[in-house]
Amino acid sequence: MKQNLFERVYEIVKRIPEGKVSTYGRVAKNAGCSAKYVGYALSSLNKNDVPWHRVINSTGKISLKDFEGYNLQRQLLELEGIIFDKDNSVDLEKYLYKFDKAE
Repeated sequence: MKQNLFERVYEIVKRIPEGKVSTYGRVAKNAGCSAKYVGYALSSLNKNDVPWHRVINSTGKISLKDFEGYNLQRQLLELEGIIFDKDNSVDLEKYLYKFDKAE
């Protein structure tokens, strides 16, 4: 069961297009699980085809505390054209991906 839910989370994250982000909570709502579970699934990721870097927290910030992980996620987002403000936040009004499913 756990693996099936992981796969569901991964499939939802794969729908986030380049240059857009989503939040743990929005992915969770679409997957039918908790935001914490989405974080757990993404941290357990061993696939390269899931754009994990496009998932951030609800304040528009990167949640990773690990310096290397934080920098990698930020770099990947910036390569896709996402701009961070002076508070290291992403403008969710501009970059938030709206899933087809009602949120």
